[in-house]
Amino acid sequence: MKEQLVSLIKSSLQQLSATYDIDKNLLSALRVDRTRDKSHGDFASNVALMLSKSLHQNPRALAEEIIAHLPHDPRIAKTEIAGPGFINFFVSDESLCATLSAMLADPRLGVAKADKPQRVVVDYSAPNVAKEMAVHHIRSTVIGDAVVRTLEFLGHDVIRANHVGDWGTQFGMLIAYLERKENESGEGMDLSDFEAFYREAKQAYDSDPDFAVTARRYVVLLQGGDPYCKAMWQKLVTMTMEQNQRIYDRLDVTLTEKDVMGESLYNPMLPGIVADLTSKGLAVEDDGAMVVYLNEFTNRDGQPMGVIVRKKDGGYLYTTTDIACVKYRVDTLKAERILYFIDSRQHQHLMEAWTIARKAGYLPANVSVEHDAFGMMLGRDGRPFKTRTGGTVKLKDLLDEAEERVSKLLEERGSALEGDIRREVIHNIAVGAVKYADLSKNRTTDYIFDWDLMLAFDGNTAPYLQYAYSRIRAIFRKTDKKPGNFILNEEAETALANKLTAFPEAVRQVGDKAMPHLLCTYLYELSGTFMRFYESCPVLKEGVSDEVRASRLALCDLTSRVLKQGLNLLGIRVMEQM
Repeated sequence: MKEQLVSLIKSSLQQLSATYDIDKNLLSALRVDRTRDKSHGDFASNVALMLSKSLHQNPRALAEEIIAHLPHDPRIAKTEIAGPGFINFFVSDESLCATLSAMLADPRLGVAKADKPQRVVVDYSAPNVAKEMAVHHIRSTVIGDAVVRTLEFLGHDVIRANHVGDWGTQFGMLIAYLERKENESGEGMDLSDFEAFYREAKQAYDSDPDFAVTARRYVVLLQGGDPYCKAMWQKLVTMTMEQNQRIYDRLDVTLTEKDVMGESLYNPMLPGIVADLTSKGLAVEDDGAMVVYLNEFTNRDGQPMGVIVRKKDGGYLYTTTDIACVKYRVDTLKAERILYFIDSRQHQHLMEAWTIARKAGYLPANVSVEHDAFGMMLGRDGRPFKTRTGGTVKLKDLLDEAEERVSKLLEERGSALEGDIRREVIHNIAVGAVKYADLSKNRTTDYIFDWDLMLAFDGNTAPYLQYAYSRIRAIFRKTDKKPGNFILNEEAETALANKLTAFPEAVRQVGDKAMPHLLCTYLYELSGTFMRFYESCPVLKEGVSDEVRASRLALCDLTSRVLKQGLNLLGIRVMEQM
């Protein structure tokens, strides 16, 4: 409806353009927003206030002229002017009911696909080889996956890019240690504890000179494409990603092994990148290193920032890899929009790499690139989330604890669920709670991890929303009556109807802004609005007419479908019974 109202206002202004010289740039910023106070209508626009200064007109008088020239639209019951010149729009009940009926008949629940679908590359998760996924990987993984799901639902061609840390000097050490362990065991290894493996390899490197010599030699051989070293390196990558895939599957995220695009992918491109930057006059030699100086960034002395793209020893840095990475995504993957779900502390690094890529022509102006930064997960003490001993929390251990806590919670609530159904419910609640605790927060901020809050069956939590869904579905197990036509006689019915029709807008916002918390907020508000409707508008009680019951069942059905679809876009499962 917002788009239709914007169109009506523009039509009115087009008629007024014969009288007023209206700045077209201001028109591009024209907005219509949903109101929070329904006494002010369903939608409001500040267009008269926005234009009044440039047209030297009183905003209320200008608002009256805009309303007078609005084309007739039966969907609008009335318009009003409020305050200094806001235009409020009241949607007719007939139009609202028609929108609800269309949503109910639509498998997509009114969410239209994008007018101009894009090829979008989304960089997320990015664990390191030979290390277990830790709790700090969860933000990138679940936020990125929710946005990927939403973009695909909106019709975009999405490429998942798991930028795995699978290259660097440490791999000489790891290959040498894997070789030692396999020689000791006499057979292939199954690394179940990467943390111990990495720690032991580092200890051998620091304490055994012969081992260190071998490790350094293996680095050179690996970088030169030596078949043996490459095969050993591939073993490490394969074992790591197999373990990570079990975590992805358990988290119900959509990443698979085909989405892995590690740092090693871009390694062959690096010499050519530096040569090209040099030929274009962007990279210059400085004390043996190749450096790009950027006027857009300054050092502590106020001088242009020097970004090293090749060290004096011939080695390359992460910046060089990220320049090659963005070039690959534009040239090979044909990206039109690139999203990076990476820690906020990496912002300047990314900006420097992208600035160089823009200057070199690798990142055309028509390709958008976004650092969709996120804050840190903190413990109750306000510090980075750690184990009691101060160690890093493994993601596997976090999920184990979540399931243990949910199992106890079901026992306390007297759940009669058993067997596979019980295990499925425990999994869905546990994983949903962990993911939603992250997704429901604005990703740009830090958030405090709190078991009690995330597993609560009230408040803005996954268990609350999952339970709301199962309660609604329970209504249909108690009756053989079917949903019918919508009738809006009560204020609570209209409030629920208005909230339901806002679903497509909430989904589009996630796709546009890469902010899953906007959908979480919507779903939480929808659940609260439904509960108020259910308390004040009986559905199955005696005395409710067949016509009204059928309408209220339709409202219940549509609410459950919106909840299910919304949670699915967040990567959270619902259950018919809890």
